Amino acid sequence: MTFQALQTRETDGGYQTDLIERELSELGNEGVLVRVQWSSLNYKDALSATGNKGVTRKFPHTPGIDAVGVVEEAGDGPFSVGDAVICTGYDLGMNTDGGYAQYIRVPAEWLVPLPEGMAPRDAMVLGTAGLTAALCVESLLDTGVNPDQGPVLVTGATGGVGSVSVAILAKLGFEVVAVSGKEDAVEWLKTLGAAQVIDRATFLENAGKPMLKEQWAGAVDCVGGDALTTALKSVKYGGSVACCGLAGSPELNMTVFPFILRGINLLGVDSVELPVEIKQQMWQLLADEWIPGGMSKLEAAEIGLEEVNDWVARILKGGVRGRVVVRLP
Repeated sequence: MTFQALQTRETDGGYQTDLIERELSELGNEGVLVRVQWSSLNYKDALSATGNKGVTRKFPHTPGIDAVGVVEEAGDGPFSVGDAVICTGYDLGMNTDGGYAQYIRVPAEWLVPLPEGMAPRDAMVLGTAGLTAALCVESLLDTGVNPDQGPVLVTGATGGVGSVSVAILAKLGFEVVAVSGKEDAVEWLKTLGAAQVIDRATFLENAGKPMLKEQWAGAVDCVGGDALTTALKSVKYGGSVACCGLAGSPELNMTVFPFILRGINLLGVDSVELPVEIKQQMWQLLADEWIPGGMSKLEAAEIGLEEVNDWVARILKGGVRGRVVVRLP
């Protein structure tokens, strides 16, 4: 039996990604076989599809760190044939062939049930980005950040994690201040719930100073580099910043002053190796309490496998707003 898949391979001229036919037997016979219905495009997928060895070491390879679909072969474990499941993170789309294919085969412990009432496409509109956003918000709540303490900042607000973070925080009653370098996204961010949108250049004007005026009860930083340091320098006494991105830079160049003079918290957020039980809790929150009213406002381009290459180039150039869902044939 054959199936369609994107495959990135190393060539003399670099890395090339093509739509090919594969044999189902190539996936082996260990774990759960899932017929993929939808995937999504993330920054990490773009890195994998262009040969970034920090993401994917073994080629040829099928990218796609997100997948939602139906169990075709269950094997040993808690799932049955016909169950709707989500797979995000772990090694999917990194060194294990990922969601840009009609089939994946993964360990049962990588899968969570698709929450009741959540459409498969909506699960991928959220995807790893939505899960990461939920974890960022949860980490702020766990440290005591609440709407009465003042506005909460979101950097990289037009990206996948940023836009979902804006929507969740607004749903929970926070005054959300979004940072973006895209002028044409201001009104869209406000429809998601942002009370104010700050231009990125304005936000970073004083990035070199060791301390800045206290402004934010907390922050979600999806960018890293100067955006993260500026957020840390301007969060209020005892406040927290959830950090999950490095598209701007992986560097953190600042003094310890905000930490020891204001007692702030830097919260690292990871959704890849998270215990599956916590992932399931977050997906349930996204299905029940945190997103439903805002799903229609989350912008998502819909593409087929044959369009992924073009969108990989766009996302690497910072030209993508919101989310991109990949429709499997």
